[in-house]
Amino acid sequence: MTFYNSFGEAIAYLENETIYLFSGEPVAYLEDDAVFGFNGKQFGWMVEGWVRDLNGGCVFFTDDSHGSGPVRPVKQVNPVRGVKHVKPVKCVRHVKHVKPIKIIGWSGLSGVQFFRQ
Repeated sequence: MTFYNSFGEAIAYLENETIYLFSGEPVAYLEDDAVFGFNGKQFGWMVEGWVRDLNGGCVFFTDDSHGSGPVRPVKQVNPVRGVKHVKPVKCVRHVKHVKPIKIIGWSGLSGVQFFRQ
């Protein structure tokens, strides 16, 4: 599954519950419907094929995105996947945030910065 930003650029992909940048760097993982960093911090939610930030804004869309969300841009060509780096050890997860109300607009974090929180 590929994650596209608000410009249709392929930023990351999901493989076996781990989210990688196209450089091969593992940056997050899915735990049920929550997106966590390896530092234990929750970054957002995976809802109806959309990755949403903690405020409910759309960060990424996938080919499976449906339901409420902004207009999806035209997808650009995916970059070549780099060699996967070794996954870091997962830190103790923070308690999940309460799910926010879905916002139809794009988050200000629609890109790599989402994973650098």
